[in-house]
Amino acid sequence: MYQRSVLDNKLRVLTSTMAHTKSVSMVICVGAGSRYESDKLAGVSHFIEHLPFKGTKNWPTARDVSEAIEGVGGVMNASTDREMTVFWCKVARLHYKTAFSVLLDMVLHSRLDPEEVEKEREVIQEELRMTYDQPSYRVDLLIDEAMWPDQAMGRDVGGTPETVADIQQKDIREYMHQQYNPANTVVAVAGNVTHDEVVDMLVETTRDWKPLEPLKWEPATDGVDGPVVKVERRRSDQSHLCLGVPGLSLAHPDRYAFNLMNTILGDGMSSRLFLNLREEQGLAYDVHSSTSYFRDTGSLVVYCGVEPHKTNDAVKTIVQEFKGMHEAPSEQELNKAREYSKGRLLLRMEDTRSVASWLGAQELLQDSVRTPDEVVDLLDAVEPADIARVAIDLLDDDKIRLAVVGPRGGAKTLAGLLRF
Repeated sequence: MYQRSVLDNKLRVLTSTMAHTKSVSMVICVGAGSRYESDKLAGVSHFIEHLPFKGTKNWPTARDVSEAIEGVGGVMNASTDREMTVFWCKVARLHYKTAFSVLLDMVLHSRLDPEEVEKEREVIQEELRMTYDQPSYRVDLLIDEAMWPDQAMGRDVGGTPETVADIQQKDIREYMHQQYNPANTVVAVAGNVTHDEVVDMLVETTRDWKPLEPLKWEPATDGVDGPVVKVERRRSDQSHLCLGVPGLSLAHPDRYAFNLMNTILGDGMSSRLFLNLREEQGLAYDVHSSTSYFRDTGSLVVYCGVEPHKTNDAVKTIVQEFKGMHEAPSEQELNKAREYSKGRLLLRMEDTRSVASWLGAQELLQDSVRTPDEVVDLLDAVEPADIARVAIDLLDDDKIRLAVVGPRGGAKTLAGLLRF
């Protein structure tokens, strides 16, 4: 499925040649995120993610950068999470060399013009205010705080308006110099290109890029006993709630059983939560569960939005569905979840951006790559007893965390509902 090379400067390069496609996607994954930041510099990784779009050495303005990609019908963007910052672009095969030059220039030669930095500081603070103003976004932040209190894992990746205001130009340059180095970066390319032409281009472009030892990431800690409830009162037509438990790391051997357990529980319109809360009880329009995986921890979180006076009913129903997962599912239900997961995975692999992201993220975070076929084999190996075993271990009422944003809800009452 892919080829891998490591350049003399320790830059890892992975490619997947998809000769049938008309597009080429490039993903640059950098080991930079909130787990690398001190409390004082909370949000610096996300701040830096914005700045390359403001201008580079060869494309000096934001307009120059965007037009170089969008002007040929391409798309580009970036994102920051706890462990990784990703820059990506997808263009027609005809324009990929120019697009790659732009993306590499953004990472290697961002101008970091002081005037543009100050403008973007205001933009980022507005982004944070927008997040805080939307209850469905705010409850996501609260469940992270409940899951990982007083540590980087539980902090908003964007920081706060106050920490963003205090980040100095020298902080940005020093952090970017330390983390944005080839030993801490993976370039992944997928599409109608060969491995050799990508490597040749990168050898030339990155010849002056020197490797460094990056900052260490902060390990996750979980010192909380018993259920945790966080309630934020505000006027709204719905109560937004997230109910979750700590999960598994990227490398955990039960990861695929955990993934299928989540699929049965709340992923899709035929999941238990959707059928119960929406189809049978009419409690919620949107209800779903999702898993997250990190280097040393993870989570499973259920989200739903309900009429405020139905908050308690929704919580009780979700808790009962958690308890119900302790019984092994039928072979039929497991097979349905398995085929759903396999189908979603294989369909994603038709897209060059998805393939590049698949390669880059695994290589950066795990130093290895599992192919889709290998993952399919691991999903096929999961048995009903594995689902029950993982559920008993992780869907435990002592581990439940609940976050609610809305006009109603008492923390003490809600905590009482979390017991099986």
